[in-house]
Amino acid sequence: MSIGETLADARSQSGLTVAQVSQRTRIRESIIRAIEQNDFSPCGGDFYARGHIRSIASVVGADPAPLIREYDSEHPPAAMSAADVFEPSTPIKIREPRRRFGVGILAIVVLLAVIGFGAYYLVNSRGPHSTASSHSTATPAATVTPGSTSAGKRSPTASPSPTATRKAGKPGKTGKPKAVIALTAKQDCWVELTTPGGPKIYQGTLSAGATKTWTEKHTISMVIGNPPGAELKVDGKAVKPNTSQVVTLTIDPSAKTPVSISAPAGATLTTNGT
Repeated sequence: MSIGETLADARSQSGLTVAQVSQRTRIRESIIRAIEQNDFSPCGGDFYARGHIRSIASVVGADPAPLIREYDSEHPPAAMSAADVFEPSTPIKIREPRRRFGVGILAIVVLLAVIGFGAYYLVNSRGPHSTASSHSTATPAATVTPGSTSAGKRSPTASPSPTATRKAGKPGKTGKPKAVIALTAKQDCWVELTTPGGPKIYQGTLSAGATKTWTEKHTISMVIGNPPGAELKVDGKAVKPNTSQVVTLTIDPSAKTPVSISAPAGATLTTNGT
């Protein structure tokens, strides 16, 4: 018996209509009818399909585990290569460094500067002032104290420049906030982590009792296929989506409230400190 036939038969035995199952699971009636006919295309992907199967089975009284295994055998996940994960969506242009002057040109410039300074010093040392001073009697230099006058002019008092005495310290670089995400599976749980518009961070099934931890700096989207069977903590705080459907969470480490629900509509979020 197929997955759809099993769910339809269980629903019939429990005396429930498609509308009642839709009301309890918050899954559209058209999707439930399609699943009962083994058409999973309206679900929007394997993770959502598994979540819908589990939610419907829990309402009609069927065991979801063999149904999920049958679905996995019929719809194996597509393998992702390392190039698909790490290759950027747009090519990165690397600017070539500007060519610097050669060592020879730099040495010539320095040599010319030294020659020019030497010529200037030689001309000044042979000027009229130096000739007059050679025939005059040397006199002791007068000691001038700050604030005293010399030749009728007041000597200005030197004051330290504020820019010379103060060195502005560079502000310390503050690291970008991080979000520590820990997920413990109480039951088999399907998880997907992606960055908006970027590659997938993680995609897979956590077996009951397994724990997975991620540390992220950027905003991520997290899909949980079986919210009641998962214990989620963000920065040590327990986060519990109040829904049995497949749920999509947005986690932004830099936001005041880092966790928010993106889908489904009507679901709420409970956050408790630990």
